Amino acid sequence: MKIGLFGINMGQEEAPDNLPLLAARVEALGFESVWTGEHVMIPLEYGSQYPYNSSGRIGAPPETHFIDPLIALSHIAAHTTTLRLGTGINLLPQSNPLLFAKQVASLDHLSKGRLLLGLGVGWLAEEFQAMGAEFKGRGKRFDDYLMAVKKVWSGEVVEHQSEYLHWSGFKSYPLPHRQPGPPIIIGGHSKAALRRAVAHGDGWFAFPSGKDEFAGLVAQLRDLSEAAGRDPASIEITTLWRDYDGGLETLESYRDLGVSRLLVPQGLLARGNLDENLAAFSEEVLAKIAP
Repeated sequence: MKIGLFGINMGQEEAPDNLPLLAARVEALGFESVWTGEHVMIPLEYGSQYPYNSSGRIGAPPETHFIDPLIALSHIAAHTTTLRLGTGINLLPQSNPLLFAKQVASLDHLSKGRLLLGLGVGWLAEEFQAMGAEFKGRGKRFDDYLMAVKKVWSGEVVEHQSEYLHWSGFKSYPLPHRQPGPPIIIGGHSKAALRRAVAHGDGWFAFPSGKDEFAGLVAQLRDLSEAAGRDPASIEITTLWRDYDGGLETLESYRDLGVSRLLVPQGLLARGNLDENLAAFSEEVLAKIAP
C-alpha cells in the first residue's frame, strides 16, 4: 500500500519557511507522495454545490491559502529526491490547455518523472466564470483538451482541430520525463467521471465521505471497466483516508476494496501538533508496512 499526504499546498500561511521542511520530513518518514488541491479563488458566496459532502460547501473560507498546485509541487521537488508529486485534482477545463501542457511537462522534466497528474472537470461555476471559461460542456471540453495535451507531450508536430482548439504546425519542449507523459488520474464520483477514468485514466481519485459510499463507487468502477473490456485492476485507485486513526485494520479494509494508495488529509493531522502527529503515524503505520 502506498501512503501519501493530501493538502500539502492548502492552509500554508508560512509556506516560504515551512513547506520545504515539511516536504523533506514527509519524505524521510516514508510517505510515498504529497498531493495538492486546486482552487484559483473561492467566492464569498456561491450557488454551486460542492459534491463531496452533504452541506454542499467546500469547508474552506475564501482566505484559505491555496498555493498554485504546480508551483507548490515544483518548490517541493527542489527540496526532495524521491517523493512523488500528485495533483488532487487540477481542473483542466478551466485552464489554457497549451500553457497547462507546458507547465506539466516542465514539472515532470525537472522532477525526473515524479509527477502524478490528477485531473477533473470541476464543480464551482463561479470559479469558471472568473477564469473566463465556460462551465457548461466542461466534460466534453475536458476530453478534447486531454487529447490535445497528449499531442503536445509527444514531441511530434502538433495538429489538433476541434470545436474548442485550432492547433497546427508547432512543437513544445521539454517533453515529460516519461513517455507518453505522467500517469493520468481522473478524479470524481459521477458516472461520467468514472467512465472517463475507464476510458482515459491510469488511475482514479476518490473523495469519499465514508466507507459505504466508497465501496459503492468502486463497484460501479469495476462494472464500467468490465463493460468496456478493461481489466479493473489496471486502474490504480487512490482515495482519501479520513479514518486513518483506525491504523492497519482500516488500511487492510481499503486494500480489500482494491485501493493502491491512501492519502492522509494534512488538515486532520494538523489538529494538535503536526510534527508529533506525523511521528506517531510513522511509528504506528508507515514503519509496519512492508516496502
